[in-house]
Amino acid sequence: MRSLKQCLAVVVLSTLPCVRAITPEAMLAAPRRGPALANPSGEFAVYTSTNYSFETQEATTIWEKLNLTTGEISVWSTDSNISEVVFVGAEPTSILYVNATNEEGDGGISLYAADANNLSNANLVGSVPAPLSGLKAVTAASGDIHFVLYGLAYPNGTAYNADTAVAPASTARIYSSIYVRHWDTYLSQQRNAVFGGVLTAANGSFAFNGALRNYVTGKCNATCAESPVQPFGGSGDYDISPDGTSIVFLTKNVDLPLANFTSSQIYFVPFNGSVNQSVPINPIGATPGAEGASGVPTFSKDGSKIAYVQMNGISYESDRNVVYVADANPSNFNVTALAGDWDRSPDNLVWSNDGAAVFVAAPDLGRERVFTVPLSAGANYNPNNITDEGTVAAMQQLPNGNLLISDSKIWSSRDIYSVSSNGTVTNVYFQANLVDEALAGLGPNDVSEFYYSTNSSEIDQQSWIIYPANFSANGSYPLCFITHGGPQGAHFNSWSTRWNFKVWADQGYVVIAPNPTASTGWGQNLTDAVAGHWGDYPYNDLVHVWDYVNSSLPYVDTSRGVEAGASFGGYMTNWMQGHELGRRFKALVTHDGSTSTLNQYASEELWFMNHDFNGIFTSPNTTSPYYEWNPINYIENWATPHFVIHNDLDYRLPVSEGIMLFNLLQVKGVPSKFLNFPDENHWVLNRQNSLVWHTEIFRWINYYSGISQEGPY
Repeated sequence: MRSLKQCLAVVVLSTLPCVRAITPEAMLAAPRRGPALANPSGEFAVYTSTNYSFETQEATTIWEKLNLTTGEISVWSTDSNISEVVFVGAEPTSILYVNATNEEGDGGISLYAADANNLSNANLVGSVPAPLSGLKAVTAASGDIHFVLYGLAYPNGTAYNADTAVAPASTARIYSSIYVRHWDTYLSQQRNAVFGGVLTAANGSFAFNGALRNYVTGKCNATCAESPVQPFGGSGDYDISPDGTSIVFLTKNVDLPLANFTSSQIYFVPFNGSVNQSVPINPIGATPGAEGASGVPTFSKDGSKIAYVQMNGISYESDRNVVYVADANPSNFNVTALAGDWDRSPDNLVWSNDGAAVFVAAPDLGRERVFTVPLSAGANYNPNNITDEGTVAAMQQLPNGNLLISDSKIWSSRDIYSVSSNGTVTNVYFQANLVDEALAGLGPNDVSEFYYSTNSSEIDQQSWIIYPANFSANGSYPLCFITHGGPQGAHFNSWSTRWNFKVWADQGYVVIAPNPTASTGWGQNLTDAVAGHWGDYPYNDLVHVWDYVNSSLPYVDTSRGVEAGASFGGYMTNWMQGHELGRRFKALVTHDGSTSTLNQYASEELWFMNHDFNGIFTSPNTTSPYYEWNPINYIENWATPHFVIHNDLDYRLPVSEGIMLFNLLQVKGVPSKFLNFPDENHWVLNRQNSLVWHTEIFRWINYYSGISQEGPY
């Protein structure tokens, strides 16, 4: 690692181009592209592109088509109602797509069959009277199409449709167990379920009789099964076999309280079967050590095997994922681990065409890289990465063996390229920074990184540097220091529409984005070390980052520096406010952070605090991390101007945390400001709200850093 520190501490700054600054408006309105989906023959790929107009306050989505031979890009469809597409059928251009508004206008969806080269001849093959999504479909031996979708279901198993549901006479909610709300929603009797249906082949077309089979609802013990698992579960939580005979889906462990444990199981069920016929592939105890959260169950291309990932810890959401492969045989799944000792935590996977390996994406040194893991990989096998920069959004192996990669980078919102199985880039099809006017001039020279030593870790740790437009190494720029959330997370080389480093830098700052203790991608030991140490290990690391910047980067003016953080980064900002590092900044920004760790049991995922604070909060023990690392303990030191943002729908960190922070700052006479969004959760997603978010934050930090003379209020 020390050689990396020497190599990466400084870039050749003289090569930085003269570019335009990117504004919040431009970033928020710029096209947002979905991942590329290639057709079975590898001739072309399609993807969505969504633009936003601040004048009309409307988003417009089109579909684009990428010719994988010539690289030519054309408009494939301007119908924004086409929400999902899958390639299925006898021809490599045959598709099934979801129309988000069905013909009946009852809040459901419609399914259309078409030739991808002639959408004008699309045929309506059926409607579903509920807003289901996550389409997956295959052609069965009979020629019929077997498909699966997911959506909310009533307790009786039928699909739920809010447009047709009868409103109850009372709005009362009654609970007899914890986990009453999650993320931004109070839990109700309606839970997600995977539904299956058949499109019957007849006379060269297809017909749907409206029958849907629910594979999930009704599987209850201590709790009831749900798949996909809200709020972040999606089509990656289930799969259908290539011959259409079997389904796999994951659900949280129905034998354990949902708020206390992360454990989840993967179930195997016949396509024409019922929930009572489902069999768990990975019940607790079946695979030694594998008791935690599982993910991405995926059939091999021949349907003979199922790959998935699973953590060991039963109550730790950031434990290391291990790749497992099971035989698709309910009589004996024969589960085996691949590269079981590999010190990375893959979170996505796809099968190779020949079934001899899986390609996995995993955090690695500030990137999300793709690695090849053969089925022969023993415990000590160390996979090789075949992608380098960027954060992978999707990957797909083409018929020629190359992988089609969709990713993003700090300087580009979407890149699409292909890479060979040994890591050679074979084609670069698309780079948003070379196409989109708003991103014009952005590039890899806008970004660098350095490694620094710290007394919290045995390894050197990393931080990103992001430079402003028209940067000169001979100039002087105030420091913008951004602390990441989690704490088990990382600042990755990826594009973001919420915390876009280049947008912040182009206000006139050099942005420093450190990856301290708890960061993912440098080995599980660094990630795990934060448990019980919220206020010392990562804080000490951040002090070392500041010291490194202050002593080693002469173009950074730390005397005019500002700091900002969200979630755990918000907690850390509040912690800094009471400590020496907080005095080194001219202003602070907390977005949805914890103000008092004594209040953490107002959160929803209790397993999180139980793990990170070394146990449950049951007794007034002042040596407990709940007390030891409480920012309020140091309120007498609060003095740095502080901007607070907190949203009403944030149930992970209730809005009272932000209000309390603001109230205490005001009472102490510390210059402070409070911004609240009643319709946002832990994130700010609405573009109009996001523009206000950026505008108000930049007004605050730019005033205190001296970039602007406009008052902060």
